[in-house]
Amino acid sequence: MASFKPTKIQVYPKLGEKVTQDTLYWKNYKAPVQIKEFGAITNIDFSPVAPHNFAVTAFTRVHIYGPFSQEPVKTFTRFKDTAYSGRFRSDGQLFVAGCEDSVVRLFDVSGKVALRMFKGHTKAVHVTDFTSDRYQILTGSDDYTCRLWDIPNATELTTYQEHTDYIRCGVTSKLNRDLFITGSYDHTLKVFDARADKSVMTMDHGQPVESLLLYPSEGLLISAGGRYVKVWDLLKGGQPLVSLKNHHKTVTCLCLSSNGQRLLSASLDRHVKVYNTTNYKVVHNFDYAASILSLALAPDDESIVVGMTNGILSIKHRKSLEESKEISGQQKRRPSYRVFVKGKNYVPKQDDYLVSKPVKQHLAKYDKQLKKFNVSKALDTALEVYIIFIYNPEITVAVIKELDRRGTLKNALAGRDEQGLSHLLNFLIGNMVDPRFAPVLVTAADMILDIYQSVIGQSPVVDRQLLRLQELLEREIDYQQDLVEVLGMLDTMFASSLPRKEVPCSGISRSNGLTQGEASTTRPQIQAT
Repeated sequence: MASFKPTKIQVYPKLGEKVTQDTLYWKNYKAPVQIKEFGAITNIDFSPVAPHNFAVTAFTRVHIYGPFSQEPVKTFTRFKDTAYSGRFRSDGQLFVAGCEDSVVRLFDVSGKVALRMFKGHTKAVHVTDFTSDRYQILTGSDDYTCRLWDIPNATELTTYQEHTDYIRCGVTSKLNRDLFITGSYDHTLKVFDARADKSVMTMDHGQPVESLLLYPSEGLLISAGGRYVKVWDLLKGGQPLVSLKNHHKTVTCLCLSSNGQRLLSASLDRHVKVYNTTNYKVVHNFDYAASILSLALAPDDESIVVGMTNGILSIKHRKSLEESKEISGQQKRRPSYRVFVKGKNYVPKQDDYLVSKPVKQHLAKYDKQLKKFNVSKALDTALEVYIIFIYNPEITVAVIKELDRRGTLKNALAGRDEQGLSHLLNFLIGNMVDPRFAPVLVTAADMILDIYQSVIGQSPVVDRQLLRLQELLEREIDYQQDLVEVLGMLDTMFASSLPRKEVPCSGISRSNGLTQGEASTTRPQIQAT
């Protein structure tokens, strides 16, 4: 008796993501180092000078970490309440941070006690930054005001109260000490000039603004709020250029890569998206375990640091060239392979007695049903596999193909109730237009219509699915016809663009293609009698 052959599951080519230069670049990071902080991490800022330490603002303290340290090298704890927006000055020597108690504190990076305390706001200060001349500080608060402070004299220089809601983000110009931009929960962005007594430009983001970012040239401004990331042209009076909606929840922070050609946005949906700044298409995506509140990139993109709502600080370091080569070399060398092929080429001697161990054949559930000739149950089992693992329809298609080969597909499809027929139609709707499965599923759909045409109109559920299947097929036929037309156009264009070459035909008779000599010898001759 011949043994039962299990159903062969055809392996189709994977329709995965394309491996691009961006994929290789952004995947070349080590496994993340995770550090637990005391609370949600609201801000991360890298020092602009070597060795590029970074400041992490979380709860009532600010930790400063070295580029490769897992313990803080410096801690500022002189905050009476939650600290916000810890920032380095451009020379890396001073550090400023806001607080829930409305006081702005200025620290020397090498000390512990605050050098200056700026008092004037009446509510929490969420925005702090240094101006480009290093002698002034910008602050923004929940009291709807933004202020400029003089560092040497510890005095307030200017106050602007134009926003009508909390100010939660701001950025200063690195090219002009008098220019700065603020973003508020009143949905507006305002550009200020310290030489004027009011804002010089206003833009409407349409959502509460969470983060702002200036391009290095400072001709373009990027704002994040709600699910949107928007790009504005400041040189054209704040004209909107691009509106991106690639996140599912609020976008919380933005940053640029070291060369300015890639934009990164992080969101409460636990994703970090990488955009190409030429066409603003997503070129890569990072996934994290919790909602993201802060994001920063080290100079030369050596590290990606992410702060999350659960207090976890995630640090990814770029692999060195030697580590990348070592890993690729380890992937090529597989010393365990010798263990698996050991004795493979051994030739038994004449007197050796061969002891064969019977190999037990493990069959899948649908194969067990096929072995018992329960064709309807075999198809039901294959559909259950599809329902549980919806991303893997190859098994169900393979079972349908095997039933068709045996000539029992019609029997397996017949005799189904409303629920069983609904499962079948759902599978067809989801996979019918896939070119890998279409040849098999078209046959099955044709049989279903032949079997159940007499009961059409008796079940509203089945009727709706049949209409969906009809619309799907009509749409696919229209696509195919459009593609055939485009293909014809392309063929015509390619044919007209090819240079015409004349075929040399010297010495060939136009009448029958024979040479003159052959023509004269083969022509019948008439002799006079």
